[in-house]
Amino acid sequence: MSGPLAGLSVVEIGSIGPGPFAAMVLADLGARVVRIDRSSGGLAMAPMDPLLRGRAASLTLDLKRPEAVEVVLRLVERSDVLIEGYRPGVAERLGIGPEACAARNGRLIYGRITGWGQDGPRAAEAGHDIDYIAVAGALHPMGPAELPPFPPLNLIADFGGGGMLAVVGVLAALVEREASGRGQVVDAAMVDGTALLTTLLHGMAALGLWSEQRENNLLDGAAPFYRCYRTADDRFVAVGALEPKFYAALIVGLGLDDEDLPAQYDRSGWDVLARRFAEVFATGTRDEWAERFAGVDACVTPVLGLTEAPSDPHLAGRGVFVTIDGVVQPAPAPRFSRSAAGQPLPARVPGGDAAAVLGDLGYSATEVQDLLTGAARPV
Repeated sequence: MSGPLAGLSVVEIGSIGPGPFAAMVLADLGARVVRIDRSSGGLAMAPMDPLLRGRAASLTLDLKRPEAVEVVLRLVERSDVLIEGYRPGVAERLGIGPEACAARNGRLIYGRITGWGQDGPRAAEAGHDIDYIAVAGALHPMGPAELPPFPPLNLIADFGGGGMLAVVGVLAALVEREASGRGQVVDAAMVDGTALLTTLLHGMAALGLWSEQRENNLLDGAAPFYRCYRTADDRFVAVGALEPKFYAALIVGLGLDDEDLPAQYDRSGWDVLARRFAEVFATGTRDEWAERFAGVDACVTPVLGLTEAPSDPHLAGRGVFVTIDGVVQPAPAPRFSRSAAGQPLPARVPGGDAAAVLGDLGYSATEVQDLLTGAARPV
């Protein structure tokens, strides 16, 4: 493995969403990640899913069997990090909770990713991204004022507030371990991480610069210079000309510099500006506007679809996307000047490395066969 985390060993207890994302990021950066999937039940992920790339090995276990639990604990003995995404108490009931793992390896960083956290009134409740961002205050500002809030896919709680914050927590705990020599538990709750992501908005609200009314604020589509506009070919361009110098370039690019328009930050004139901008953008195609504003500091860009983004000249020039086993997907990020990460390996066949992993842990051929076939071993 190459990358700044080369030499780091991670056990990933299979889950969906933020857990695999966190493990993918660690693997992208060079960690050796062994993924353990359930041998039956639960939600399955497609074998070619990019979230499963880069794992060093994959095995499937029935964690309701004591023999399988022992496999996890043996892996823990030689690992730096464990990541799990169970509801609170489930890992403990299975016998792979923090105390059981710490008894085998006191230096282990135990990463827990949940929606509501390990405690609190909602801790045991089910939920999804939309629920966590709703309670954390991040959903309410999304979308037009006259419609219900629009869920921003599942990017905020699952991947930003959950998976990415779990990675930050794990890396911080690893740094602390260098001083203390001890492991610890990282409680990465998606609702906590989502709330953290709204810090700027709370600051603006404290200054009287943010209203609870949707589509009435600088960054929620109310400002005519920070929103999207439909073009002649029924596509869109994004405008983010917040600063006066960028706004001036926008006005010139639209050919409106000779018109008597309301001042940029005169809110009473925002409706007038928005209508005029919409009229002008509707006269050209998305790509015509992209060409018009190319190289101009007006903060105007084409709105690209997922299948278009990899062909964007800037993204293609930087290699932002890679193709692995025929699947186009984002490349590892961020980038490093010395310890660069290599291109991730394709996803492993689920359970395909079980025999090798078990053998490496010291299991005999008979014990490996018993574990893989589900046969009960004599006590």
